[in-house]
Amino acid sequence: MSEATAQGSTTINVQSLDENMKLEETGPLGLVWHSPVEAPFRLSGFAWYDQERLFRRMPLNESGKLSQAVDYLANCTAGGQISFRTNSPRLAVSVELAAAADMYHMPATGQCGFDAYIGTPGEQRYIATSRYDHREQSYECILFELPESTMREVTLNFPLYQGVKSVSIGLESDCEVLPPTPYASNKKVVLYGTSILQGGCANRPGMAYPNIISRRIPLQFINLGFSGNGRGEPEVAQIISDIQDPALLVLDYEANAVSHELYSQTLPEFIRIYREAHPEVPILVVSKFRYALENFNPEALQRRLGMKQIAIDVVEQYKQQGDRNIHFFDGSDMFGGDDAHECTVDGAHPTDLGFLRMADALAPAFQQLLSRELEQA
Repeated sequence: MSEATAQGSTTINVQSLDENMKLEETGPLGLVWHSPVEAPFRLSGFAWYDQERLFRRMPLNESGKLSQAVDYLANCTAGGQISFRTNSPRLAVSVELAAAADMYHMPATGQCGFDAYIGTPGEQRYIATSRYDHREQSYECILFELPESTMREVTLNFPLYQGVKSVSIGLESDCEVLPPTPYASNKKVVLYGTSILQGGCANRPGMAYPNIISRRIPLQFINLGFSGNGRGEPEVAQIISDIQDPALLVLDYEANAVSHELYSQTLPEFIRIYREAHPEVPILVVSKFRYALENFNPEALQRRLGMKQIAIDVVEQYKQQGDRNIHFFDGSDMFGGDDAHECTVDGAHPTDLGFLRMADALAPAFQQLLSRELEQA
C-alpha cells in the first residue's frame, strides 16, 4: 500500500463508507404539510406564543428589560414540543432555522435538529432525529417511515441551541390527525437556569434533562435555560412571574451566578419577586453537580461548596419566615459516584449519559412536589 493510499482516509467522507450515516436524497415527498400551531396539533414550551406568534422563550424585548444575551438566547427553542396523534406511516419535517449549526462541542442534531418519540405519556419511545446537511440553514427530511398505518401518539422536540423561523409537519394525504392525550392539568413546570438546563451539550433535543423528565410527568414544561446568562436578574424574575398557572418553579442557575456575592444577592431577591406573584407555588432550588476540575483543584471544590451553602441558607431563611413550599435539592451527586467524571463533554456540560443521570436524580423530587397536580388528573 502506498503512503498516499494509507493516508487517504484524511480526505474521504466517512458518511460515504457507512450506509447508516448517508444522507438520503428526499426529493418530492408526496406529503401534505401541516402547521403545528393549528388544531389538532398541540404546541407547548413557549409561554408567550399566543401573544407574539413566535417560537421564542421570552417576550419580545420591547421594554429593554432583558440583557442583549438573554434576548438573543430566548430565540433558541429549547423545550419546545409538538404533540399529536396520527395514523400516517410517514412523517417528515420541513424546517427553516435562524442560522446554521456552529458549535464545536455539540452535535448539529442537538443544536439544530428535531427528534421524535412515539407513545402516550409515560410510554414514549425514541424513534428518530433529523438527518440533514448541517451546513444548511433549512432542511426537509423524513423522520420515520413505518409499514403500518396504525394510530400513534407523536411528540417532536424542538432544537436546543438555535432559533426556528418555521416548521411544518409532513403526513400522508389520507391520514387522520387527532389531538394528543391531554396533560394532567393546565399547570406548568417552569425551569430557570443555565446552558445545562438549556440542553448543552445533548446529542439530540430529547436528551436535555427537562425533556427527559417531561416524558415521565404529564405536564407542560417551560425551559428557561440561558447559556452563560442565567444569572438571576430581578428583571428576569419579574418576567417569569408573569407565566400563568405554574405548578412548580425550579431554580437551577448556580453555575452562572459568577460569584458567592452575586448569588447571595440574587437568589433571595429572585424568590422574593416570584413569591409576590405566586405565594404558594412550590419552589425547588437546585445546586450544581461536581465539575471534573474539582478532582484536581481544591479551590474549585470550595467554590461549589460555598455556593451550595448559600442556597441552603436562603431556603432555610424562607422556611423560618413561614414559607412551607420552598425546597433545596443537593445536586452534588446527580452524576453518580466514582464515574461521575465521565458524564460531560468538557468537564461542565453533560453528555446524554450525564443528562439521563440528572433526570433520574431530579424526577422523584419533581414528582413529589407535583403530587397534588398529578393526583387530580
